[in-house]
Amino acid sequence: MIYYMDWLRFYMERRRNKPLNDRFLRANPGVKLPPDYLIYESFRMNYSKYYDGGKEVANELAEIFGKYVELRNAKILDWGCGPGRVIRHLPGITGNNCEYFATDYNKESVDWCRHNLQGIHFNNNTLEASLPYADNTFDVIYGISIFTHLSEALHYQWYEELFRILRPGGILYLTTHGNNFKVKLTAKEVADFDQGHLIVRGYAKEGHRTFAAFQPAAFMSKLFHNVRILEHVETPVLDNSSIPQDVWIVQKCEND
Repeated sequence: MIYYMDWLRFYMERRRNKPLNDRFLRANPGVKLPPDYLIYESFRMNYSKYYDGGKEVANELAEIFGKYVELRNAKILDWGCGPGRVIRHLPGITGNNCEYFATDYNKESVDWCRHNLQGIHFNNNTLEASLPYADNTFDVIYGISIFTHLSEALHYQWYEELFRILRPGGILYLTTHGNNFKVKLTAKEVADFDQGHLIVRGYAKEGHRTFAAFQPAAFMSKLFHNVRILEHVETPVLDNSSIPQDVWIVQKCEND
């Protein structure tokens, strides 16, 4: 039922945003856009938020990555790239002979990216925590709102897989549903969350936007048992239209 309600919400958002999206198309006739549902499923049914918002995030990420890693000949992986909202912009931002990789479990998104976005190596993974990359490959791995749609078991399995392919000295950037999202929890869930337990609402297909997980800081600190936590950013809620996710930046130690 949740899945079908999500489709209904998609149609409503597409209709409501049609004037804005038509305006974007007129102003940006050369921009390649994924099918509407792929945009909605990965973010919002708004072309400008997909394209311009994705570019803004890419600029912010490049600045953050540069604080900790030399972005020259670096290998960068977008884990859970969806229809390329962020990774499509990075080659034009970071440059410096970097190599760009992206992986996602949604075959339609990956197929669209492969046919429309150049200079990026795309891979279609499954929900199983297994990627076709060698140990210690990447200087930077980032995953935006990916753990937020996984079960507890897959939190641990995917973290170990990402740790495996991250090179010593490399950084892992992840976003989660932290304290800001307690407003969406029941009283029982809040009590468990405050005790440091992961909260999972697994009523839908795992990995889909309707499958939700909420991560207290204590749980994430336990998950990151073998890395150095560089930053944990909790952005205050400024309005009710958008709730900021927590940001975690961790570094694999040089001797690992």
